[in-house]
Amino acid sequence: MKTRILIRLKSGVLDPQGRAVHHALEAMGFAGVDDVRIGKLIELDVSESTTDKELRAMCQQLLANTVIEDFEIERLGSVASENA
Repeated sequence: MKTRILIRLKSGVLDPQGRAVHHALEAMGFAGVDDVRIGKLIELDVSESTTDKELRAMCQQLLANTVIEDFEIERLGSVASENA
């Protein structure tokens, strides 16, 4: 089963990479971008028997730094149904 983990910095945590991208966009002439926050997307292919509790544990113990990051788990379904 395809699963996506979206990891973002918590609000209030400074995002220097996002700030650099924001300044670069302005310098390139792109107007109307008020803020940029950089995150990461992790895609896992897990067995159907993997529980939400196990996925949360993976995030809390390894994939996300829960002191400064929040995470979202999205189950996308089986690989076969996605490619059909």
